[in-house]
Amino acid sequence: MHPVPDTAAYLTGRWHIERTVHDLRTGTEGSFRGTADFRPDGPDGTLCHTEEGELTWAGVVHPATRTLRLRPRPDGTAEVTFADGRPFHDLDLRTGRWRAGHPCAADRYDGTFTAVTADRWHLQWRVAGPAKDQLLRSIYRRAH
Repeated sequence: MHPVPDTAAYLTGRWHIERTVHDLRTGTEGSFRGTADFRPDGPDGTLCHTEEGELTWAGVVHPATRTLRLRPRPDGTAEVTFADGRPFHDLDLRTGRWRAGHPCAADRYDGTFTAVTADRWHLQWRVAGPAKDQLLRSIYRRAH
């Protein structure tokens, strides 16, 4: 693991993403390939986190995007919110690893963030509940 004293400083910039998506109920697998940009967005140090790319699901390719906001805290941690400001989860990479949880209706998202090197981090989400039973694994590599 790679300890990260300042989460926002570490994430700032462009990253290439490779993600696998497994529907554990149906056995269906898909993938996402694209980029993540963490760009300054406002005077308080907030970062706009935008992902863009292509999701391949059941042999069909779809454009896919999402936008989150990362609000840094003075201690090097951050609060992650949805684009509309609703809370998502905290993020603390000071030890190089963080576990986050988020209830979404009756489903639960449990995430593990791992900073591997200065230029690579991994994210795994396990989603469980009545609507979803999925495992998402992502590898982020810094674009140079």
